[in-house]
Amino acid sequence: MSLISLNDLTRRYPRGVTALDGLTLDLEPGIIGLVGANGAGKSTLIKILLGLLPPTSGEATVMDLDVRTEGTTIRQFVGYMPEYDCLPPDTSATDFVTHMARMSGLPSAAARERTAEVLRHVGLYEERYRAIGGYSTGMKQRVKLAQALVHDPRLLLLDEPTNGLDPAGRDEMLALVRRTGTEFGIAVVVASHLLGEIERVCDFLVAIDAGHLLRAAPLGTFTERTGVLAVEVEEGEAELTAALLARGLQAVADGRTVLLDVTEDRQYDLVRDAVADLGLPLVRMEQRRQSLEDLFRDDAPGSAVPSGAPSAAPLVGPPPAPPAAPPAASVGGGGPA
Repeated sequence: MSLISLNDLTRRYPRGVTALDGLTLDLEPGIIGLVGANGAGKSTLIKILLGLLPPTSGEATVMDLDVRTEGTTIRQFVGYMPEYDCLPPDTSATDFVTHMARMSGLPSAAARERTAEVLRHVGLYEERYRAIGGYSTGMKQRVKLAQALVHDPRLLLLDEPTNGLDPAGRDEMLALVRRTGTEFGIAVVVASHLLGEIERVCDFLVAIDAGHLLRAAPLGTFTERTGVLAVEVEEGEAELTAALLARGLQAVADGRTVLLDVTEDRQYDLVRDAVADLGLPLVRMEQRRQSLEDLFRDDAPGSAVPSGAPSAAPLVGPPPAPPAAPPAASVGGGGPA
């Protein structure tokens, strides 16, 4: 049984806006990262998986349940943490999470017992009787996670779980998400535009861009070694680049590092000899690993060496935020998800 199965899934909105365009994908249980820029279609996909939004065409199943006809059944087995604040400010965490447990079908006594367990798990047990309106942003995010967990779901759908958190709060939330997936054995899908978050907590990555599937594979395959050799020198990178080009190697300077394609062992000797002949102070020489950011660059994903100049319009960069917001690696921003 697949956790999630998509077959040519498409969702179009009025005025010609296509949020998802022909997604075909099969996912097995695990901790799965759903990464893409704001507006890539992540939230639309989550709403379809919950049975809250019908696809325009194509098929989608969650645990072999059809999202078109069995949405109510799907929601019995799925916990959902929305991106934006949706909490009643004048209600305590224990009352709210208990209410959500009762709505999921738990008897009163079981709902109260389960609420105490999940609030302890998310670190809010001591604050459980306080009104949510007096909570910090991090505490509110934990309440949203608790209500998604309270009915013991088989699958968690987390939409931007670190939204609005400072660096320390993000670290704590990511550790909590990771522990939930590993210790409780619950399948988790984490939607985020922050690549660093996905890399830290997920085992499998699904990358989408403008509604199209870029790649879906175990995380390790995204950061595998490439055929690019990085040669870092303290000075003289321009002279080294010229010397390597003269030896017939394709090379380009990137700051203090010279990048070049390496396809034969003898080319390592040519690099060594060029550095030695120029008498340059060598810092390191190693094969570069592909980064997650490479998926969202205008360069072809497999291109080893940049062609002369950096990509004209890289999608990678910090998301739009007020000046006080902490920096974070991102795959873009702007527009509704």
